[in-house]
Order: sequence, then structure tokens, then C-alpha cells
Amino acid sequence: MDVLSNLKYAEGSKKKRKRIGRGVGSGHGKTSTRGMNGAGSRSGNKWPAFFEGGQMPLQRRLPKFGFTNPGRVEFQVLNLGKLQGFFDKGKLNEQNLNPEILYKLGIISNGKLPLKILGEGEFKQKLEISAHKFSKTALEKIEKSGGKAITL
Repeated sequence: MDVLSNLKYAEGSKKKRKRIGRGVGSGHGKTSTRGMNGAGSRSGNKWPAFFEGGQMPLQRRLPKFGFTNPGRVEFQVLNLGKLQGFFDKGKLNEQNLNPEILYKLGIISNGKLPLKILGEGEFKQKLEISAHKFSKTALEKIEKSGGKAITL
């Protein structure tokens, strides 16, 4: 029966540390496992992780591709279903909502990004909501519930 006081490490799982530069008899003396010549054998040798010894590096051999649009607008999104959840829990009872109010209440996390309202989920609240953009489904659901969507 194994008791905590009788436990031993598995055979071969504990190796002795390689102690370099401790004399020729250690097997790791003289050049201290660094080999004979070259930058790797000298002190202060620090190559970048991707250095290929002067060969044309991989990131320069591969073709560039794609396009990054400098005029892209990053929107912060909010689903109507999530908004309805806040009303159901009683955390929200405003009838006029805008990005500033939503940010102060902690419903959206960034007050500087433009806000887009998406139509995911159930929505049955009559309210006036202002945002920078609305999806088609969100507009339909807001108007169907008797509310009003104002584009900023």
C-alpha cells in the first residue's frame, strides 16, 4: 500500500543538472558545450529567434498578401436581446437611450467607439434609442415594438 511517506519518484524521471565549465573530466569542460568557433561560442551572442544565419529569412521569402483598409470604422455592437435582458432584470428603465447613457450604465464597454445596434434576440420594449448605426432587423424590431430608432 502506498503511503505518502513511501512515495518515490519514477525511475529515470529525476535527472542531474548539466553543470558546464567544471573541468575536462566532467565531459562539459573546455568549450562548455558551445562548440569550437562562431558567434555561438562567444559571449554576448544573441540572435533573434527567427535568424537564419544570413539566409534570406522566411518572412521575407514569403509573398505579402491582403489589404488593410486605413479608413475602416470599428463599431461597438449591442444586440437588442441583451438590451431586453437588462430591462427584464430591472437594471434598465430609461425610455431614451443613447451611447453616453449606455456607457455610464456599463452596458457598453467603450464610450469612444461608435455604436451599432444589432437585431439578435427578442425585443418587446417601447423606447427611443440613438446609435450611430442600426441593422435592418434591429430597425424592424424597434419599430414593431412601437419604439423609435435615431441615427446619430
